[in-house]
Amino acid sequence: MSPVNKSKPEPRRAKLPPKTAGAVSRQAILDTAARLFRQEGYAATSLRAIAGACDMKAGSLYYHFESKDQIVSEVLDIGVQRVFDAVKAAVEALPPAAGLAATLQCAIEAHLRALLHAHDFTSANIRIFGQVPTDVRASHRALRRRYEDYWRNLLASLQLRGEIRAENDLQRTVFFLFGAMNWATEWYDENKSGLAVVAGELADLVVNGLKPRSSARPGIQRPKQGKS
Repeated sequence: MSPVNKSKPEPRRAKLPPKTAGAVSRQAILDTAARLFRQEGYAATSLRAIAGACDMKAGSLYYHFESKDQIVSEVLDIGVQRVFDAVKAAVEALPPAAGLAATLQCAIEAHLRALLHAHDFTSANIRIFGQVPTDVRASHRALRRRYEDYWRNLLASLQLRGEIRAENDLQRTVFFLFGAMNWATEWYDENKSGLAVVAGELADLVVNGLKPRSSARPGIQRPKQGKS
């Protein structure tokens, strides 16, 4: 009778404990939170979910952040600040005599590149801004306004040089541009066209609507205000 071959059971692997607070960087937590906010929305993303995605205990988040609202506030700010910094750097690199078309294409392309490079942060900003508490929106709105003001002042400098017609409402132009650019997070496909091409097309569209009208080219007639 042959001896029974008793195989030794495999040693049980010890379950690794969750990472400690110091083992997970603050930026890694923000990166994870931005992704979850973008995917799930504000209400559905809890501190426990963020901690779990970082493989750490929920209580360990308090090593870096005081609350969920502090996390979401920083996510919102990063989303705008990265785009703001990229646009400023690109425009400041232009020659002083750069005209309307070149300036717009440069600024639009820089906005789009930063927008899509920091996709989780920028997309989260666009998706959840209306979902976050009022005080978080209020604290973040100041940065949004500074970025809007930067674009409006940029256009105003071109308007003073006669490259944009005087009667154009620059604030509405900025809102139009932001709406067109920010929506790129939903439709842009890098396999179909490059960002430089998209930026050039959008800049051309805007420039043709902003150029001073010649006397031979009548503008759109605005409807007269009727008496109520």
